[in-house]
Amino acid sequence: MKNIDKYLFQALDNYPYSLEETIESLDYAMSYDAKNTTALCLYGRIQTEQLLNYEEAKRYFQEALAINIDAVAVYPYYIETLLLNEDYEEASKLIDFAMTIKGINKMVILLKKVQLLERQAAIKEALKLIDEVKLNTFTNDTYETDEVEKRLKAKKELLKPKKKAKSEKSKEKSKK
Repeated sequence: MKNIDKYLFQALDNYPYSLEETIESLDYAMSYDAKNTTALCLYGRIQTEQLLNYEEAKRYFQEALAINIDAVAVYPYYIETLLLNEDYEEASKLIDFAMTIKGINKMVILLKKVQLLERQAAIKEALKLIDEVKLNTFTNDTYETDEVEKRLKAKKELLKPKKKAKSEKSKEKSKK
C-alpha cells in the first residue's frame, strides 16, 4: 500500500467525526499527490457539507473531474452541491452526462434527478422517474427510494385542489 492510500483511508475513516484529523490526513495525502481525485472529492464534500461553501466545493469537484472524468465517486457529491446551490441547469447537464459514465451507480444518479425535479416542483415527473430508479436498484436495500416516493406522494396530495366542505358550500349559498 502506498503512503497516500494510508492517509486517504485515515481521512475517509475520520470524516465527518473528526474534521481536524480528516484535514490533517488529507493534507498529507495531497502532499504525495496533489491531483488525487479522492482527496479533492473529500475536500469538496467538506466545503459543501461542513462549511456550506458551495462555490469552493464546485471548484474541488471540477478539478477532480478535470483530472479523471471517470471518477465515479465524485458525481453524486458534485450533483448534490449543485442542487444545494440551486444550480439546476448545471445539475441537469451533469446528471445526463454522469448517466453515460461506465461503472456509475445509476440508481444514485437517478435519485439525484428525482431530487432535481422535486426542487423544481415537477412532482409528477419525479414520481414517474421513481419507477426507473427501482429498475436500476440491484440490492434489497430500497429504504431511500421508498422514503423519497412517500415524500413525493405526500407533496402530490398537498398540491391537489381542496374540495370545499359542505358547511362552506352552505354558507356560500346562504350569502347569495
